[in-house]
Amino acid sequence: MSDRYRIASAAALRQLYGHADGLAARKSLPRLDRHARDYIARSPFLCIATAGAGGRADVSPRGDRPGFVQVLDDRSLAVPDRPGNNRLDTMENILANPNIGLIFMIPGFEDTLRVNGKATITADPAILERATVDRKQPKVVIRVAVEEAFFHCAKAFRRARLWQPDAIVDRSVMPTLARIILEQTAAEAPPREEEVAACDVALEEDYRTQLY
Repeated sequence: MSDRYRIASAAALRQLYGHADGLAARKSLPRLDRHARDYIARSPFLCIATAGAGGRADVSPRGDRPGFVQVLDDRSLAVPDRPGNNRLDTMENILANPNIGLIFMIPGFEDTLRVNGKATITADPAILERATVDRKQPKVVIRVAVEEAFFHCAKAFRRARLWQPDAIVDRSVMPTLARIILEQTAAEAPPREEEVAACDVALEEDYRTQLY
């Protein structure tokens, strides 16, 4: 691909976009105010952005019952790490590079809350105890020292029509997750149907028994 039209400097970018002003320029806070705390208490879902030592970026979803993220004080919060696939991409990135970005969402809300800061991984018993669900504690939590928090407008959600019932896509238009991964990882021949069916069942059983 030609670099003829590449934008390679902040100055060139600002020639196209100008600078933020008004509320957009002033809305960033260095702490969690009452509105941010209220939003986090209602949020069942967020995405976490991290990057490794070499700069390779990763974004990972986290979800649980509303309020699963603990606001420890107005400059720190804690995200429990529930059972997953043990890739540990997010946490290994944090060990190498503590910079982190979060986007909180609430179903039906078109505005989101963004939080940026520095992350550490802790097994503090008091925090783990408060994160217990169905008598099961997470192994660790991701503790975030908040450096910046601000609300993001609804334009992306309006364009995507994300919460609109008539925008919901039937899951059957694509193969199941099990089939997709088996096909992506097949060495030669496509997976057998009985293998796909068994993997579908195993995945649903994992959802049923290993959420916490």
